[in-house]
Amino acid sequence: MGIQAGGQRSQPRPVPDSAEARAYLQDYAALMEAVPFPSVVFDHRWDVVVANTAFHTLFRAVAPHPTAMPGDNFLRFVLFHPDAATVLGEHEASWCLPMLAHFAEAVERYGQDHELQSIRRDIAQDPIMDAAYRQGLPHWIRAVGPEATEHDGAVRPLLHPDPRWGADCRVVRETPKTLRDVGYSRLTLVLREARRPVSVLRTGHRPRRTASHLSVVPASSD
Repeated sequence: MGIQAGGQRSQPRPVPDSAEARAYLQDYAALMEAVPFPSVVFDHRWDVVVANTAFHTLFRAVAPHPTAMPGDNFLRFVLFHPDAATVLGEHEASWCLPMLAHFAEAVERYGQDHELQSIRRDIAQDPIMDAAYRQGLPHWIRAVGPEATEHDGAVRPLLHPDPRWGADCRVVRETPKTLRDVGYSRLTLVLREARRPVSVLRTGHRPRRTASHLSVVPASSD
């Protein structure tokens, strides 16, 4: 298995402190590899600790990026990679805004974390995303309800490079106690089989984001 290369990581990949926890993580990685669906373990910064082959297959077509590869930091990928919308369908409403909500929670809990502060600075450099984060996000949460930000159980659009898979996935967030005790979480995207013949799937061009990464959440007029 192993982590997909691409770009340059600003920090070393997080690892547990104890040898026992590292051994557990190695065995857990073997368990994840047996899962046919994209699955990833990450820390409170969304730095990727372990990702299985199915996860790398899902994102195999994304271009190299210096800071936002999906196998490095999944939050940065969702927010900043120009190819994110080519895999994550309805990218802004279904993926970016929920991730911004979780990022806001992480900043509130780990406010002095250097990597979270670095992500916050990068958000501030994009005026549209910054307005969405500071002003639009609270309005969006009030409009759709806090349950819309929850990953676990959500059905979200997904554009898999293999046309055998359908156009959405069920997001399952499950973390055993041993992973939770070292500050890690696991996310799995349960794929659906395509309902239409392969020959008629994925005939159009996929979207690609431009320099401004958000547009659906207007700045508050308050």
